[in-house]
Amino acid sequence: MRYHNITKDDMLNGDGLRVVLWVSGCSHCCKECHNPITWDPDGGLLFDEAAKQEIFSQLDKSYISGITFSGGDPLHAANRLDVRNLMEEIKERYPDKTIWLYTGDLWEDIFHYPLLQFVDALVDGEFKVDLKDPKLLWKGSSNQRVIDVQKSLMQTDSKVPILHCSNYSQ
Repeated sequence: MRYHNITKDDMLNGDGLRVVLWVSGCSHCCKECHNPITWDPDGGLLFDEAAKQEIFSQLDKSYISGITFSGGDPLHAANRLDVRNLMEEIKERYPDKTIWLYTGDLWEDIFHYPLLQFVDALVDGEFKVDLKDPKLLWKGSSNQRVIDVQKSLMQTDSKVPILHCSNYSQ
């Protein structure tokens, strides 16, 4: 896996103060994406032990709510296994921290992915510039959804997502 940045004390990409891992690789290539530099799966830096320790040093802080995986797309084929393994390690070491994941994929297409067992909230769907709305909470366009993954997976028909929150910020 490769990545472009690790953001600390982030308040825009999930609930609370978070650390954000911006992975490389995205096949969605949304028009007017805010981060097109992350599209190339061979771009950025190799995710190594030093990068992992940088994330863990942030998660060690009591005021950090958790980690957000963004990019690029953490579910890009170049990332999926490494993201899953890192999520599992984070959940083992930090069971009280939340994991958020941003993807251009739709819940209905990925709800069966095993790595979702580690995810608390998922923002799904491609960014659509014609549906862009700056009042939206944790997402860029109104077609995207903030999904409560664990509640969604526990229901009888887990293909139908349960939303984490309303569409607009307070």
